[in-house]
Amino acid sequence: MTTHDAQQIEAANATDRTPVVFVHGLWLLPSSWDRWATYFEQAGYAPVPLSWPDDPETVEEAKEHPEVFAGKTVGQVADHLQELIGSLTRKPAIIGHSFGGLLTQILAGRGLSAASVAIDPAPFRGVLPLPISSLRAAAPVLTNPANRNRAVPLTYDQFRYSFANAVGEEEARELYETFAVPAPGAPLFQAATANLNPWTEAKVDTENPDRGPLLIISGEKDHTVPWALSHASFKKQQHNPGITEIVEMKDRGHALTIDHGWQEVADTALSFVRRFV
Repeated sequence: MTTHDAQQIEAANATDRTPVVFVHGLWLLPSSWDRWATYFEQAGYAPVPLSWPDDPETVEEAKEHPEVFAGKTVGQVADHLQELIGSLTRKPAIIGHSFGGLLTQILAGRGLSAASVAIDPAPFRGVLPLPISSLRAAAPVLTNPANRNRAVPLTYDQFRYSFANAVGEEEARELYETFAVPAPGAPLFQAATANLNPWTEAKVDTENPDRGPLLIISGEKDHTVPWALSHASFKKQQHNPGITEIVEMKDRGHALTIDHGWQEVADTALSFVRRFV
């Protein structure tokens, strides 16, 4: 447990508020949730942005030591997050973005969440569409098999396509400089082969009755996780006896949790969480 995680968990446990765990995805850090954390705290919750194993504290440190990201798998990160969530004294809501959205569904499927919001979630086993834009967004990693065991940074042009296609050039460059860090290649290979591997770690227990309510949020212009993928995840999750909903955010790309319109997305997530916890 990092000092950051320990402080977040201790602060949440010291209150009588429901914790809201935030899970980042590839190419981002827990700090990408800072504005969300403040927003949810003001709404009466105890925000807990959690790290993946070995996450650096800052973007600058991450760029200086990209090797720390290498080799992290979906299963390793999910187990790490489960252990951290187990340190909370109250069952949290969980909100995740991209691969954090996949992890959110994995954790909810393990019965760890009072309510969950998966934002532009990476696909899991049983999600079948293969949109061309998703393949292009993943190409910087998947075109080289050696990247499975590496940390892979995005160039600005790659970030512009996969994250920041729905914002202006100036904002896209600002988002890249402020938030983008290297990421492990392994999760993308796991997601890409999930339907070929019965033992994949990129799988979700969609039928667990303890999953709790789930909202999937999709960005209309997202290249990385377009509507076809989000909706396919939604259809799989509808097998659960709990409430399962999906909403599409108009004119939004994959950077919808960090760009200028983040608060509209946060409002949507907060409204859902408030209905149940």
